[in-house]
Amino acid sequence: MSKSAAQPFDLFNDDALNPVPAAPLAESHEPRPDPAVVGGKPSSYSAKDIEVLEGLEPVRKRPGMYIGGTDERALHHLFAEVLDNAMDEAVAGHAKVIEVSLDAEGQLTVKDDGRGIPVDPHPKHPGKSALEVIMTVLHSGGKFSGKAYETSGGLHGVGVSVVNALSERVEVTAWKDGFEWRQAFTRGKPIGPIEKLGPTRKKGTQIAFTPDPVIFGEGVAFKPARLYRMARSKAYLFGGVEIRWKCDPSRIHDQTPAEAVFRFPNGLADFLAERVKTIETVTPEPFAGRYERQGEAGKVEWAVTWTPAGFGEADGFMQSYCNTVPTPEGGTHEAGLRAALTRGLKQYAELTGEKRGGLLTAEDVVAQAGALVSVFIRDPEFQGQTKEKLSSSEAQRLVEKAIADPFDHWLTAQPKSASALLQFVIERAEERLKRRRDKEVARASATRKLRLPGKLADCSGQATDGTELFLVEGDSAGGSAKQARDRRTQAILPLRGKILNVASASLDKLGGNKELADLMLALGAQGGSKFKEEDLRYERIIIMTDADVDGAHIASLLITFFYRTMPDMIRAGRLYLALPPLYRISHGAKSLYARDDAHRDELLATEFKGKKPDISRFKGLGEMMPAQLKETTMDPSKRILAKVTLPRAEESVESLVEALMGRKPELRFRFIQENAEFAAADLDV
Repeated sequence: MSKSAAQPFDLFNDDALNPVPAAPLAESHEPRPDPAVVGGKPSSYSAKDIEVLEGLEPVRKRPGMYIGGTDERALHHLFAEVLDNAMDEAVAGHAKVIEVSLDAEGQLTVKDDGRGIPVDPHPKHPGKSALEVIMTVLHSGGKFSGKAYETSGGLHGVGVSVVNALSERVEVTAWKDGFEWRQAFTRGKPIGPIEKLGPTRKKGTQIAFTPDPVIFGEGVAFKPARLYRMARSKAYLFGGVEIRWKCDPSRIHDQTPAEAVFRFPNGLADFLAERVKTIETVTPEPFAGRYERQGEAGKVEWAVTWTPAGFGEADGFMQSYCNTVPTPEGGTHEAGLRAALTRGLKQYAELTGEKRGGLLTAEDVVAQAGALVSVFIRDPEFQGQTKEKLSSSEAQRLVEKAIADPFDHWLTAQPKSASALLQFVIERAEERLKRRRDKEVARASATRKLRLPGKLADCSGQATDGTELFLVEGDSAGGSAKQARDRRTQAILPLRGKILNVASASLDKLGGNKELADLMLALGAQGGSKFKEEDLRYERIIIMTDADVDGAHIASLLITFFYRTMPDMIRAGRLYLALPPLYRISHGAKSLYARDDAHRDELLATEFKGKKPDISRFKGLGEMMPAQLKETTMDPSKRILAKVTLPRAEESVESLVEALMGRKPELRFRFIQENAEFAAADLDV
């Protein structure tokens, strides 16, 4: 289980109650028939049972381990890998033009005018060219030693070979050493040897590929708008490259242009200007610049501005890149940017005698900032093959050093703008402190009003950040939860069985229900149009009920209550479901927990294969020892949470709530009739 793994939970999607482990995403969990199994037990286990995956077979077997899944996002990751390699040639100074084209049949082509993939025989693979080795062998390429590339985003041996493995057809053309060379592949295997086609003065590489429908599904295709944005973003990241975009008009179903040329000499400054456009900013000019480390690989580029108006749906944003690869989950380079900006503003406050500068935190500085940062470093370390978060400590040191002096000079060179920025950021700090004080007062106030020391076990922490309120089914489970909790951050509110069904209750009943009144007081927020997210006294509200039908019913009643009284809390991502286990499976010193029957069967077939473990079924949370409840359901480092979300078509949710929870039994009867076949399937009828 991943740390604090929060699985998205559609309000009325039962599948979300049984989240699948994060990796491998594309692995099938269907049990496979085994002729060597007799009566549920393996009859033999020998060398012939050991499966050896060769070449690119592991990639096709478990694509989720290499590109994060087989969905649309993973599909477009193939393009990112090929484009990264072309960009590496440009960043290294060997390519000036990159062409991206999508044809009518869905084949995507990326072409550059760089040095061309090597085609000479590979010394460690007799009979194979370097091109074939690069395309068919994992962890092969010219970017590991640092001799061919000082910095790189793509890795020929991982990225492009994975693209080859997951494509129905790939055709690689290299213009190298005065000749044109070509080789085709299908599903990771060469169709024939490399061909020498004839003399040429051109140089560079072209890779044309069609994703495999066996992997990604029939009908899954590249989205021109997404490819267009990805190509344009790359051009912003390196001012020395020109990217030409072309798409067959038959594949475009929106406003995406069929042809375009991207070239941005000012790099991230142009990127930020496009993003900000007419938005009012605190300073007339953004803080932007570039830095290159002398004598060794290492470059930084940045662009930052601040606005009181916010950026569309968000107050601020931060986008980061490493070696032209987007890092949507941030990392050490973003930490370096935040630290440098915060330190610079604090020093400027001290220089100008502004005593409130000591209040500033990185949160205040970037709260309403639009920030872009791009680093180029050798041998970057990422979390996962999809490179979504940078973990290289070198990047933080490089960014802090690169930005420190330029930011000081930028502030002192324009004292009027610097003073306006400092006051703007100090106001953010004062607002943050005021919110914290208000929430501390609200928590103390709500606890005094409840006067239920035996019922609400509040957390000791005064700040809202990181706190959780567990709504627990029954006093018995509440007692176990109180012993299992982290007193600093976790509060427990036991509920007496099933709460009032607000979808069918009258206003008089709703207003006079003490259980719901206590819940609202504990939350600190009001319902309806008076709801304010900042009034919530806890960061997360977690419904924790038994893993049975009654528990699911109670959870449904609570979700209905929150949907009807404070839907904005759900939209803000503050409501979760705990997923306690239903079974404990033990054999010797080994004990595992299963969420449901399917998970139990999976564990028996994998972790306890051929053994006769003890299987105990929990009748409820109150039956679990506090240590067990903490280990399986409450410890953020081990548990799994399901986040309750609302689909975009909320009118369909309203009609479903009314049908299932409302006052008209005929609507429920009709729903049961229309969905009876699914109930039969669940019961194995």
